[in-house]
Amino acid sequence: MKKVIIFGIVLLAVLGFAGTVAAEKTCTAIQDGILVTSAGDLLTTGYDQWGYNYQAHLFNGGYCDAYRDAAWCQPYADVRLSMKWNDAWISNMDCDGDGLLDRHFGFSSYIGSGAWETNHMWGVYEYGGQICEWDTFTKIVAVPDDAVLTAGIWYTADGIEIGQSIWGEFAIIQDVLNDPCAGLEGLIYNAPAPTGFGFYTP
Repeated sequence: MKKVIIFGIVLLAVLGFAGTVAAEKTCTAIQDGILVTSAGDLLTTGYDQWGYNYQAHLFNGGYCDAYRDAAWCQPYADVRLSMKWNDAWISNMDCDGDGLLDRHFGFSSYIGSGAWETNHMWGVYEYGGQICEWDTFTKIVAVPDDAVLTAGIWYTADGIEIGQSIWGEFAIIQDVLNDPCAGLEGLIYNAPAPTGFGFYTP
């Protein structure tokens, strides 16, 4: 009888593991070679021609490269950009079966998803015969589902400022700007609400 019970426990464990593997297999990875970008280009691991590494959640390239060299972007073509993001922003898997990388998977929108992104930009310009170097670093989060938008600023349900609204569902929670020619250096905005990404994790 004891052997039967032990066998039953082992069998249940094996079936449970198989079920977990089956559930994981419902998601398609970049390595499967069939996922495409929103522009229809086949996704591969590593950096693509524009500077995106979707597998590693990274972008490194020109500012305009991030927008596929769009015409509107040309005045900023000399700006360099580095981005990092988490799974909720853009996953490296397709689990909803639409053939694209998931965004805010399990949520109807980015709001409440815990998505975050960082932008680091830098460049040079000439002013008064002087070459000026500048750089910025910005932290952006999807706002929580109980956040309140007032006059372009997102607030927590308790009325604490999260940050300036951007792209409708996000807030800028921290901004650093270094531009010695303009007399700017260091932190120019830090939200009264916590600026750690973990604070916005659902």
